[in-house]
Amino acid sequence: MTEHTQTRTSHTATFTRGATVTRYATEHTGMSARVDAGRRAANQAVQALRHGWEAVAETVNPAGWLLLAIAAVGAVVGVAWGWTEAWVAAVGALLLLLLCIPFLLGRHSYAVALQFEKDRVVAGAEVVADLSISNVGHRVALPAVLDIPVGQGLVETHLPLLRAQGHHHEQLRVAAAKRGIITVGPMTIGRGDPLGVLKRDHTWPEVQYIYVHPQTVPLPTTSAGLLRDLEGATTKTIVDSDLSFHAIRDYVPGDSFRHVHWKSTAKLGTLQVRQYEETRRSRIAVALDLDSTMYATEDEFEMAVSCASSIGVQAARDGRELVVTASGSVPRHARGSMFSLQSLPTLSPRALLDGMSGLEWSEDVMALEQVARMTTQESPQLSIVFLVTGSQVDLAHLRRAAISFPSDVSVFAVRCAAGSEPTVRTARELTLLTVGMLHDLGHMMLRGL
Repeated sequence: MTEHTQTRTSHTATFTRGATVTRYATEHTGMSARVDAGRRAANQAVQALRHGWEAVAETVNPAGWLLLAIAAVGAVVGVAWGWTEAWVAAVGALLLLLLCIPFLLGRHSYAVALQFEKDRVVAGAEVVADLSISNVGHRVALPAVLDIPVGQGLVETHLPLLRAQGHHHEQLRVAAAKRGIITVGPMTIGRGDPLGVLKRDHTWPEVQYIYVHPQTVPLPTTSAGLLRDLEGATTKTIVDSDLSFHAIRDYVPGDSFRHVHWKSTAKLGTLQVRQYEETRRSRIAVALDLDSTMYATEDEFEMAVSCASSIGVQAARDGRELVVTASGSVPRHARGSMFSLQSLPTLSPRALLDGMSGLEWSEDVMALEQVARMTTQESPQLSIVFLVTGSQVDLAHLRRAAISFPSDVSVFAVRCAAGSEPTVRTARELTLLTVGMLHDLGHMMLRGL
């Protein structure tokens, strides 16, 4: 008996707004249809097995796998050699597994809320959080463990047995010893048996962030050494249109008649126009060195971040236009051919400190000289620049970084050397401020500016 494969093709015509759309449908019959159905059934079976295996792998702890192995080996040995001890071990392992299963029955009916008093603190402080857990189900919730990932650590909270609509409140304290961004979450409630053989987890995907700001110190106003002019600081550059009057010159074709000085024109008999001194707003740049080879210790780098943050916060409070830059990540094999500069947000002191919280030192960054060159390209017309680095940099490197800026820009290099005596040294290209601790920065700023 031979079974044939048939293919049926049908078409339907649909009229839509004067257009005819023809759709073709192909239907396999006979052996081809059975093969397709078999493939679909096989794919569904494989997917079901995969999902089942994933569920088992997530539920069974290492102790559970050990019991399964004991049961399997005991059964094999008992059948092969007839050892009573092997059968006892196999049966005992299976009984333990069966006794642990009831602890997993039921659904998770928890509502979890973690509320922090504040999500921004200074390094060395402590963050307090209020943890609220409710049983929103209609049955009693068995004791469980709530795991809260906090940064690189894990906080475990044991939940008691909660009746229906019961509540549990607890206060957590998170230490923010170092500057950085602490990730809190996702939270997971795990329920299992007392022996730790089986477990069942339920995860809340919400993730919260705590910004640990660097320590800062108050500094003298950055207006020191600059002209206090609401319209900006005047320069020696002569332009045809500005606010600071300089002199009068002869008219040149192309000059605007708005700048003609009519009294001088009447006296001299020829057209005379005004000239002005260019005015610039006080614009401050802070360039932070992220090269780890320029710092003796990690604490020295943290002091540099605090110095740069203190300068930036004071400039923002003074209402100055502020630019804060640092090197971006550059792969070691692409160093010299690839450049990356990151600009930190400066809309407010809070935004600046948030950006400072995420900075990390590395060897795969640009040198301070290249950061200075890119800073002056990205932000022209600067008034004053602060280069913040560590104790391992020499004066020659700082001078090469300073000459990247125009000659009318005041350049200050803040060299952080933990434990050193604070000094001020003036060179032709820059003024070098050496600080031994963070609180020296204010005194050095007064002397340097």
